[in-house]
Amino acid sequence: MASEAHVETLALREQFDTEAQQNDASTLGMWVFLLTEIMFFGGLFMMYTVYRAVYPNVFGLASSTLNEIIGAANTAVLLCSSFTMVLAVRGAQLGKRRTVMLFLVLTIILGLVFLGIKGFEWNQKFQEHHVPGPGFHLEGTALQGQAQLFFSLYFAMTGLHALHMVIGCGLMLYLLWKTYQGTYSPDYYTPIDMGGLYWHFVDIIWIFLFPLLYLIDRHLK
Repeated sequence: MASEAHVETLALREQFDTEAQQNDASTLGMWVFLLTEIMFFGGLFMMYTVYRAVYPNVFGLASSTLNEIIGAANTAVLLCSSFTMVLAVRGAQLGKRRTVMLFLVLTIILGLVFLGIKGFEWNQKFQEHHVPGPGFHLEGTALQGQAQLFFSLYFAMTGLHALHMVIGCGLMLYLLWKTYQGTYSPDYYTPIDMGGLYWHFVDIIWIFLFPLLYLIDRHLK
């Protein structure tokens, strides 16, 4: 009973009257934050869509140099990580601390696998001289400037997504540590729930990036 009372004391902050009110405020705050992220990524998506419509042939050629198998593998990894995150939240709801820790660890591992695969793909682009700059060259087109525009957007969009993945892995490590300390209970697992929302958002962003960069009109010449 003492430990339960200790958790409740830690959970309810002084600015809130009830835990339900605090949970609603946390959820609203996270959704507002995610809305700003949607607008941020939405601007990049819009920019990419406009330029792809203006330069469809060179963007299609540049897209064909991306490895769709690697992109599909990373998509599968992120979908699995979303599943493990859901199981972590469910474990928190049931008060199963070891289950939460297990699935948080698996989520972190899958996130690191994603980043490792992405790093391998970026290294390939460096070796192929597809990084915008003085040494850039894309065979099959004289429109090197437009091709560099594609890869500039590619690195910007996937780079920002990778940064969010790094932040997400850090967040999962924090939740893992707090779970180990016994901070959460079936009555208070809001941070894990909010962490799950963030993780799912990052995964959804990739679900849009994958077809946009790797699949759409990739064989146009």
